[in-house]
Amino acid sequence: MPSTASRASDPREHPDAGNAVAEYVMVLALALVLFGMVLQVGFALHVRNTLIDAAASGARYASLADRTDADGVERTRGIIVDTVGGTYAQDVTVSRTSVGDLPAVEIRVVAPLPVVATLGPPAALEVSGHAVDMVS
Repeated sequence: MPSTASRASDPREHPDAGNAVAEYVMVLALALVLFGMVLQVGFALHVRNTLIDAAASGARYASLADRTDADGVERTRGIIVDTVGGTYAQDVTVSRTSVGDLPAVEIRVVAPLPVVATLGPPAALEVSGHAVDMVS
């Protein structure tokens, strides 16, 4: 009596049958990891650019004739806390320097570099902003 099973279901004739699900899962996992890495690099660049902008804005604010260095530090901290969080606003310093022959204000921000989500090595990211001092 002939067999009722179809020839297509014979595993000896199609040894790759059923591998599509396993391949899909592996490729999807790899794609998700790559997507997550791209997002993390984007977040790290966003944090860096935000810190640079906050430092420059704080330096410009501190350089105004009716403002002090502490006002510039507070402006910098406020921008950082409002945009990326207080973790990145822990170490903000101000100093008087010169740019060429002109007196200037420099605000320096030292923050962690976000490697995994918001976690990363402390003090790995250091940025600064400068502005010509309007008082002098």
